[in-house]
Amino acid sequence: MMNHSAQMFFRMSSGITAPSDVLSLARYCNNFYLGPYKRQECKPLYFGQVQIGLIRGPIEKILRKYDDVFKVEPDSVSILKSGEGESSHISSKIDSVLRDIRTNHPELSALQGWRNENYNIKASFSDPVPLLKMERSATCLFGARQYGIDINCYVNHPDKGTCLWFQKRSRSKPTWPGRWDNFVAGGLSEGYGILETAIKEANEEASVPKEIAERMTSKGCVSFFFESERGIFPQTEFVFDLELPLDFTPSVNDGEVEEFELLPTDEVLSRVLSPDMKVTSCPITIDFLFRKGYINISNEPDLPELLELTHIPLHTLYGTRSTEHGA
Repeated sequence: MMNHSAQMFFRMSSGITAPSDVLSLARYCNNFYLGPYKRQECKPLYFGQVQIGLIRGPIEKILRKYDDVFKVEPDSVSILKSGEGESSHISSKIDSVLRDIRTNHPELSALQGWRNENYNIKASFSDPVPLLKMERSATCLFGARQYGIDINCYVNHPDKGTCLWFQKRSRSKPTWPGRWDNFVAGGLSEGYGILETAIKEANEEASVPKEIAERMTSKGCVSFFFESERGIFPQTEFVFDLELPLDFTPSVNDGEVEEFELLPTDEVLSRVLSPDMKVTSCPITIDFLFRKGYINISNEPDLPELLELTHIPLHTLYGTRSTEHGA
């Protein structure tokens, strides 16, 4: 069973033919992308000529108070530039603003899960130098593109076939507490590379030794555009597969995980479709099941749409503006 908000969205977005549960879930994971009226209610956020996010109405009202950092115009919001040492100076000013907002606006649940961990904000992912840095928990308030890693860990059981490991998130986590999640996942924070983050998270969350973690193989990216009460999530996940030895059992290490469970593939979809699963982890598991052939055109007639919904073109949605609007 899906949660009520998901069911409502499925009914609204379904066409003449009722979608499958998996397709409905993928649509829900893109509730912002598939709801153009929501995008129309947001203003683009610019740094110079580069759009780096989207600002919802309630956040825009708050930012008007900080007019030494943000310029709110009828059709956009801009971060004001400051000249020499710009990136570090602007990042510091934004951090001060966010700390003030956190104190004065406890209704913003995103900031109550403050991480003391920065995300790099870039015009393009390949840019060697970020435009600025921002507290991880705040990026969803600004609709900034967010990146992370996800590791699908599986075993080839002699009797049960392919089985997939899941973790249950600690009930003390600020987001999705107590929900089932993919085996290992983590945000791509300032100062860490993609593979480096994956190996680090595998050890921290599941006690996977480095020599085993290094066997993981890259399987590309999964992307989606989700919205919740916390904010807007244009999310790209770098996906890895790791086949674990049959005799290896992951163990809790850093306190962020409550337990692990190994499921045979024929039980995985039930887990993914359960309200007990972290919604934004579902696209990664769907991608795994597709790549392994468990979801295919025989059992998912709308496979082309499903694949599109796990690979949203986030990096073409934010563009540049004409120089006449420079900030």
